[in-house]
Amino acid sequence: MARLDEYNRKRDFAKTREPAGTLETRGRHRFIVQKHDATRLHYDFRLEMDGVLKSWAVTRGPSLDPDDKRLAVRTEDHPVSYGGFEGTIPEGEYGGGTVMLWDEGSWAPIAGKSERDLDKGHLHFTLDGHRMKGEWLLVRIKGRPGEKRENWLLRKIDDGEAGGSDDLVAHALTSVKTGRTMAQIAADKAGESSLKGKRGKAFDAIMAKSDAHNARVARRPAKGKPSTTPPPAFRKPQLATLVDHVPTGGAWIHEIKFDGYRALVAVAGDRVKIFTRTGLDWTDRFAPVAEAVAALGLPPALIDGEIVSLDGAGNPSFSALQKAIKGEGGGGGGFELFAFDLLSLDGDDLTGLGTVERKARLAGLLPRSHPMIHYADHVVGAGEKLFDAMCRAGQEGIISKRADARYRAGRTTNWLKTKCTRRQEFVIIGWSRSDSAARPFRALLLAQQGEDGLVYAGKVGTGFDRATMEMLAEKFVARARKTPPADVPRAEARGTSWVRPDLVAEIGFAEFTDEGILRQASFIGLRSDKEAAEVTAEKPMPVEEAARPEEAPVKISNPDRVIFPEAKATKGDLARYYQAVGPIILPWLAHRPVSLVRCPQGRAKQCFFQKHDSGSFGEHVHHVPIREKDGKTEDYLYVDDVAGILACVQMGTIEFHGWGSRVERIEMPDRMIFDLDPDVGLDFADVRTAAKDIRRLLSDIGLTSFAMLSGGKGVHVVVPLRPEAEWPAVKDFAHRFAEAMAQAEPDRFVATMAKAKRVGRIFIDYLRNQRGATAVVPYGARARENAPVAAPVAWNELDDFDKAGAFTIKDADRLLKRASSKALKGWGVADQVLPDL
Repeated sequence: MARLDEYNRKRDFAKTREPAGTLETRGRHRFIVQKHDATRLHYDFRLEMDGVLKSWAVTRGPSLDPDDKRLAVRTEDHPVSYGGFEGTIPEGEYGGGTVMLWDEGSWAPIAGKSERDLDKGHLHFTLDGHRMKGEWLLVRIKGRPGEKRENWLLRKIDDGEAGGSDDLVAHALTSVKTGRTMAQIAADKAGESSLKGKRGKAFDAIMAKSDAHNARVARRPAKGKPSTTPPPAFRKPQLATLVDHVPTGGAWIHEIKFDGYRALVAVAGDRVKIFTRTGLDWTDRFAPVAEAVAALGLPPALIDGEIVSLDGAGNPSFSALQKAIKGEGGGGGGFELFAFDLLSLDGDDLTGLGTVERKARLAGLLPRSHPMIHYADHVVGAGEKLFDAMCRAGQEGIISKRADARYRAGRTTNWLKTKCTRRQEFVIIGWSRSDSAARPFRALLLAQQGEDGLVYAGKVGTGFDRATMEMLAEKFVARARKTPPADVPRAEARGTSWVRPDLVAEIGFAEFTDEGILRQASFIGLRSDKEAAEVTAEKPMPVEEAARPEEAPVKISNPDRVIFPEAKATKGDLARYYQAVGPIILPWLAHRPVSLVRCPQGRAKQCFFQKHDSGSFGEHVHHVPIREKDGKTEDYLYVDDVAGILACVQMGTIEFHGWGSRVERIEMPDRMIFDLDPDVGLDFADVRTAAKDIRRLLSDIGLTSFAMLSGGKGVHVVVPLRPEAEWPAVKDFAHRFAEAMAQAEPDRFVATMAKAKRVGRIFIDYLRNQRGATAVVPYGARARENAPVAAPVAWNELDDFDKAGAFTIKDADRLLKRASSKALKGWGVADQVLPDL
């Protein structure tokens, strides 16, 4: 009991609903994480041990990034029963504030370690919770003389569950026990005003207001609810061209080449079909994947990806996949889907969008963490580094994709593959007899399709285990034929039995001889997803030829004209910047109506907004008809690739301001923006603090948000939305939220544009969220001194910046590298809707 004396002494159980402390001796290894909004928001990490919960306060919450060492302050032991507590501790009581059960599960010391290691100042353990998984480490820090508190560091070990700094705390905003947000727990009633009590009576009154324009947001059907909509039909997939080297430059993104079966997953709610690359229905063979996708409750979508199985080292393995299909060692399980493209969504054909745009939609569709369904991430630019890393890890290679290319069926040079080892498909045309009774055959004879039929390609005699040889021998019996299907040299044909040429094998090899014969060949497996008629020889194309732009680049006239005099930056510099950052700006700019800030003589001269086109921009800039307030319909501008961006730059454009909706769904915004605009004289630190306060309040009501340096004076707080609510509902929410903050803290904030009322305050500009309004797009340049750009930043690095224009057009390489970093992984992506306020 003595171990809980401190816990009991600090609490008045007549005033708090926390459980009184008593020891338990069940000896379980349970772990608990409680999000605790007390004097300072933190996360209480607790491990069940010796009949109590050993406890640490993790100030910034757990991070999945192994490079992050999060401070964890040891606190008093808590009773095991505390693991079920969720609610509000009264003000004035110890730890007063809201408590959410944020995660729970089981823990265990890793093999060879013990829970007694905790007494030595370290603990290496695994977690299996709803959110925290994999290996973790707790290490005690040596204290300073006289220091009373016991400081530790909590760190994620680099394993398959590792990720980014904000992957957990920024996106996991509801209770694993009740599904409530922090605001709902504070109100102690789901559905009550979500921010009640947070900022005083004025704040509560404004947030509780509603009007006739506040449309109710439609939710997706509940997971598991039968769907009446059929899944999308099969479409022929896009294929990659083999090249001799990795393409370079910012026009390309690069993904891991997975060693598995290509799969197109058609889904509509609980209805799922899985097709091979040739259109075969393999739903039954990959039933675990189909069941996992069905459980997600997705809208109608056609997803392109690869189904793999991992070997003992955690690498995709084709042989492991074949065993999983046969049900060996896993009851038919062991499958994982790596999704890398999205062809259609909710009835919209997405194949006309660029690669990075489709992937951005896909990232928002799939869960951030799932044991079987994964979003296949990519890097921008640094393809050679990824290729080297994959080869060192024994992987097959990488796929490089043109960032702004549309999806086209068949083999194209918009997708390129670079292999670490040489592997191709071959048709089995015969087998040679073995002298050993232990081997059904000595070698297989192989061929590939040529211009006039099958062409002999040599033999393979290694890579078989006993079960594979017996399986193949059985298939050969039913396929026996008297004559060779291809012209085989007489010496090679001696002692050979011929078979019908419809079996496709994947073969690894060192090289082809000058005569086209395999050297050092090794059998990998049968490919029942590929037809013999399509098995042709793959010869690497020179990457210089394959990676040439398919369209002539937009000619930039007067590239030496200085348009940023302070930075001595030219029109050509701006064009090169936009061409370099194409892969990271297109997800936010393409297929949105845009207003352009044109400065034909440079930023210091006359500039003007333009949203309509009289036809002078050329073929790369497109039009979308939009009905305006007066009832008339006007053509607005939009672009869908880098060529379109450069065509605008050629016409003197510096800034791109996009709508909050896309041209396919003009009336349904997919983001909400709070633009924090400080009065002259306010310090940027005030803006940073305001942005973090907004983030916290949004988090309390279950909305994930992201920070962006505007490149001007302030910070944009960006809230992604599923495009289901219409403009009036989004504007109403943003308006009430901004007014609530201004009413609650009138000395800090104002929600009106009137300059006389903005003196010494920060204007929370919610007007970006009305139909027809625009906001500068991420990575867009600004027509300001020194050529700054709008730049996404992680919340945990916001305090590192002392101005909104920290990045300029000279930082293209830096911005590309940052965009692929752990810190910005998943920036701007969240599948969420407006809460009912």
